[in-house]
Amino acid sequence: MSSRPPLTPGGGSVGDTDADSGATGGVTALYQAHAVGLIRLAIVMLGDRGAAEDVVQDAFLGLYRHWDRLTDPSGALPYVRSSVLNGCRTALRRRARGHPVTMYQAPSGSAEAAVLSREERQEVMRAVRQLPHRQREALVLRFYLDLPDSEIAATLKITRGTVSSTVSRAVATLARQLQERQ
Repeated sequence: MSSRPPLTPGGGSVGDTDADSGATGGVTALYQAHAVGLIRLAIVMLGDRGAAEDVVQDAFLGLYRHWDRLTDPSGALPYVRSSVLNGCRTALRRRARGHPVTMYQAPSGSAEAAVLSREERQEVMRAVRQLPHRQREALVLRFYLDLPDSEIAATLKITRGTVSSTVSRAVATLARQLQERQ
């Protein structure tokens, strides 16, 4: 069990000390600025909103617990992104052992349009999920979060050149898979 007090809904923590207030403020600001995008990232990776929210919360909790070890606060966002991707990998491994997959679907206009749109999204997401994990992650970080190569490289702990080639291969594979399904 952690020696730090639990976070409260307002972003502070029960029994904040001066040492903890820096961590609380830093993590709270980062959460407010990036949580929605990270949840979206996890939803794309997992296809399950509840699991995505859990993964993101765990990532921010890990950041909070290790804030005092962070030498440069600018490294906090790449740390959380990597943690979210690692959490998604763990959830996917657990799912592969027999846990059911649920898909979150946003509401849309007409019933017919909703069915067609949902089927198209599901087809694309099935193809994305069949990509090797590094290709899938690079693709989602590039096109879903619209991150530059330098941030993708920092998140995945690979070089910028590897990011470009990985995304290129992922797009080609995805296009080929979708073409074959038509």
